[in-house]
Amino acid sequence: MRSYVICATPRTGSTLLCDLLTATGSAGAPDSFFMADPDPAWARAWGLPRRGTLSPADHARATLAAAIRAGSGRSGFFGLRLMHRDLPALAALIEIAHPGRGSDRARFEAAFGEVLYIRLARQDRLAQAVSLVKAVQTGLWHVAPDGREIERLAPPRPPVYDAEAIGRTLARLEAEDAGWLGWFAAAGVTPLRIGYEALAANPAAEIGRICDALGLAAPAPGTLRPGVAPLADATNSAWIARFRAETRG
Repeated sequence: MRSYVICATPRTGSTLLCDLLTATGSAGAPDSFFMADPDPAWARAWGLPRRGTLSPADHARATLAAAIRAGSGRSGFFGLRLMHRDLPALAALIEIAHPGRGSDRARFEAAFGEVLYIRLARQDRLAQAVSLVKAVQTGLWHVAPDGREIERLAPPRPPVYDAEAIGRTLARLEAEDAGWLGWFAAAGVTPLRIGYEALAANPAAEIGRICDALGLAAPAPGTLRPGVAPLADATNSAWIARFRAETRG
C-alpha cells in the first residue's frame, strides 16, 4: 500500500493522529485536503488550484495532484484525513478526473493506488458531541501541550450548556459514523480500527499498528511527541453528567 485514508468524524482525535503520522517522517503528511471551503492559507500551502482557472477535468486532476504532493510530504506514502460529510464531493471530483470507475472504492484506487482505510472513532459518543459543541461555542479547537492556542476559528466566547445543541450534535455524529460503516460494507472494505481512547492513552502503540499495516518500521519508543493536548475539562464532565441525567429522566 502507498496511501491511506483516515475515515473520521469531528473530535475523534484526527488532528492528533495526523500530527503523529507526519512526525514519523515516513508515513506521509495527512490532512483534510478535500474539505469544503478550506481556509485560503491552507489551500495556498497545499498548492490547490483556484476554481474557475481550469476546465473541470483539468481542475480535478490538478487538485488531486496537489493534494497527493502535500499529503506525501517527503515520504513515499500519501495520507488523507476524510470526514464522512466530504466523501460525496471527493468521489465526484475523482469521477471527473477518472470517469467510469463505477464505485467509490474503484475511484479511490484510480486516484491514490491501493488504499489502507483507517476507521477513527470515539467510544464515548456523548463526550465527542460535547467536545464539538464546546469547540463551536468557544471558537477554540486545538491547543499545544504547553497550553498555547494553535487553532482558533472564532473570537473567544464562554461555553454555555445547551442540551438541544448537544442532542442534535450527538445524532449527527452517530449518523456520520453509521455512514462510514455502511460505506465500508458496501465497498467491501475491512478498515484498520483506531479508537480515540486508545490513541490518547498510548499514541505510540496506535501509530505502530498503522505503520505495521503500511509495511513501515514503527518509530522508536519515546520519539513521538503529541503536538496537541486534550481540551476536555471540568466543564465537559459537568455537561456530560447533566445531559445524561436529563435524558434519563
